[in-house]
Amino acid sequence: MLCDLHIHSNNSFDAESPVDEICEAALAENLSVIAITDHCEAPFINKGDDCEFGSFDRQIPQSINDVDNARKKYSSKLKILRGLELGEPMHDPAQTARALDYGDFDFILASVHNLRGMDDFYFMDYENCDFNRLLSDYFDELAETAGFEHFDSLAHLTYPLRYIFEHTGSMPDLSGFSNQIDNIFNILIKNNKALEINVSGLYKPMNVTLPDVELVKRFHDLGGKYITIGTDSHTAKTVGKGIDRGIEVAKLAGFDGCVIYENHKPTFARFESD
Repeated sequence: MLCDLHIHSNNSFDAESPVDEICEAALAENLSVIAITDHCEAPFINKGDDCEFGSFDRQIPQSINDVDNARKKYSSKLKILRGLELGEPMHDPAQTARALDYGDFDFILASVHNLRGMDDFYFMDYENCDFNRLLSDYFDELAETAGFEHFDSLAHLTYPLRYIFEHTGSMPDLSGFSNQIDNIFNILIKNNKALEINVSGLYKPMNVTLPDVELVKRFHDLGGKYITIGTDSHTAKTVGKGIDRGIEVAKLAGFDGCVIYENHKPTFARFESD
């Protein structure tokens, strides 16, 4: 069972493909399960139409509607999950509660794209950056997010590395953050949450998954049971691409299957034997 549980439709401000086109691409890639996880950046919800990302009050209900229509159309061919990528859920609890009320989701990814009061890591100026301070603060926020109740899988653990590597050409040494990362993993494990293997990094200059195999193995060795795998696709062209390599990372880390979520309940999808 091939699953891609991180896909953005054109109901995300930075993505281009309608849900129907995504479904056709998923079938072409022999996927069995997909989740449409459109962006919802919690701290920006109350900005409405003045938000630079557009109105989440329109985008997320439209995403849900598009998924429901696709479910009817593709019910015999493809399992399509109502998903959400909930960004920065700890920055504004009231707006986070509003996001959760948009509808009944099967699956929620929690993510941190920016630190409090700062730009998304995508937009940051890395010329005069204290990387140790930046990453320490990031992992502290991730630990806080890992303790949030209303999500299923923690997205792209090493998200800042995408842009640090692109701007500097070198990968930060994370060994100095091992205690912080272990803390994140232990919180996920205690709360029966999943860790995402995000394969988008394979198609970026860094050329590794987020997180990489060593960190996924550390999660496993600490007692982690649940992983999800996603492409983080923002176009139908990349749906399913690299899932096989994500499975390879999971196997090398000690996992024999990933999980999918329906109504937030995990079901194991076993990997095929080599």
